Amino acid sequence: MTGISSRTGEGLSPQEGAALAAMEGFLKEFKSFQGDVQQAFKQQDERMTMLDRKTMTHARPALSVAAEVEVPHRKAFAAYLRSGDDDGLRGLALEGKAMSTAVAADGGYLIDPQTADTIRSMLVSTSSIRSIASVAHVEALSFDVLIDRSEVGSGWITEASAVTESATPAIERISIKLHELSAMPKASQRLLDDSAFDVEGWLAGKIATRFIRAESAAFVSGDGVDKPKGFLTPAKVANASWTWGSLGYVPSGAASDFPTTNAADCIVNLVYALAADYRANATFVMNSKTAGAVRKMKDADGRFMWSDGLAAAEPARLMGYPVLICEDMPDIAANAYAIAFGDFKSGYTIAERPDLRVLRDPFSAKPHVLFYATKRVGGDVTDFAAIKLLKFALS
Repeated sequence: MTGISSRTGEGLSPQEGAALAAMEGFLKEFKSFQGDVQQAFKQQDERMTMLDRKTMTHARPALSVAAEVEVPHRKAFAAYLRSGDDDGLRGLALEGKAMSTAVAADGGYLIDPQTADTIRSMLVSTSSIRSIASVAHVEALSFDVLIDRSEVGSGWITEASAVTESATPAIERISIKLHELSAMPKASQRLLDDSAFDVEGWLAGKIATRFIRAESAAFVSGDGVDKPKGFLTPAKVANASWTWGSLGYVPSGAASDFPTTNAADCIVNLVYALAADYRANATFVMNSKTAGAVRKMKDADGRFMWSDGLAAAEPARLMGYPVLICEDMPDIAANAYAIAFGDFKSGYTIAERPDLRVLRDPFSAKPHVLFYATKRVGGDVTDFAAIKLLKFALS
């Protein structure tokens, strides 16, 4: 078929010409179909692109607005810690507050949210009263707790009988004053200049360590003078004579230790000195030395009263109640209140401001840089019926 034109069909038989025309028609239709498919794919791609843009636009407030506030704060705060450059902090406004992070009049700059959250998580995870007490975040310099000590009036009546007026409620107002807690870690400027050094993580760990030590002692035995009032601060009376405003205690039955016989009886007496509605959420509090003596106790059937937690983070239990090991509790000694048992969520309240501040001082300890960190926190007993003590005495 050399030299024959396929377009005109010259030199082809009628059958061959018809077949060639049919093939050409098929190719034209196929190319048209191919163009339609490509156009459909193009339109689909455009729709997907538009959907992606809409999704990112709608998700942006939930996913990235917080980050847009926190990331600049963190970067500006890191620059301040490393070099003292506070220009970024002075021009940064807090979300939801009509104020800047610059609080020079109060002595420092607000710590960025991520570093502050790290410090708070370390404070809660330690063996401190904070982990079992009620914690309130406030913006004021004090926090008032209202306690209703009266019982709700109730009784059975008939449809025609007169309703007896309820008694006047007995409301107690307890005001918790916030005090300034400070820490002042230091680092060399050479270390701060090292870009590989995690200055925010280092600072969070140092601040938290010092805050933990100060808070733990104050929440147990603080006298309320420039520090929180500890739960061991109120007056103590024998539980049989307990009145509001004091803490009730039960004696161990020995002058300065557990009794030599039936040593566990005083633990049982302590548990049942607490009202039933508090026992459901109650916790034992003692230090390691006291725990070492208590965990040897057995009941009348020879079973240990102490049981270790099944998981690593689960607390040990005494008579089925969790035990908090707090090293600031007194040791076993004459007239010491070495064991506490109570519902601390109801019995003790910690009030604190959520903001933490840092002031950089490169002058006072050359060649080191001091970081003066402060926060405001207070604490006090808010329900005197919710905590009972074990006193090591004959009576």
